[in-house]
Amino acid sequence: MATHSVYAFGVALDDLDDGALARRVAAAGASPDAQAEGELYRRLARRARLYGLRHLRDEQAAADLAQQVLLTTLERLRAGEVREPDRIASFVLGMCRMTVLEMRRGTRRREALLENWIPASAGMTVLEHGAIHSALNTSVRTAIALRVAQRPANEHGAPPWN
Repeated sequence: MATHSVYAFGVALDDLDDGALARRVAAAGASPDAQAEGELYRRLARRARLYGLRHLRDEQAAADLAQQVLLTTLERLRAGEVREPDRIASFVLGMCRMTVLEMRRGTRRREALLENWIPASAGMTVLEHGAIHSALNTSVRTAIALRVAQRPANEHGAPPWN
């Protein structure tokens, strides 16, 4: 197994626990300690990704979650906004939980928006609408909904699909 030892001030980063690395990142402030940040990222990214896999059940979404959470964590450490750096793993898992909840709320809001702007009565049967709706990913459906919403209403003020 490859070692990731990086020496700083005579101490291998592998020998430091997560809390010590978090304190180093926080102490560096505006001039980032790239080695400590990289080591902390390496250690915590796997945990965040596994959390994402368990709760999102999608490899890409889990990778996105890990990157977003760890970027936010490093930014907060640099800004001195993490109250207990020794509990950085708990902080990251809490951030994962809150980010997943936020992602789910956003998905529900987008789905509701799409249902309001692309109704089944837009010249399709309910089955056709359902098939198209489930086949398109969320970003494509959002783009379609926004495009439809930008169309002008007819002379009676009705939406463009009536």
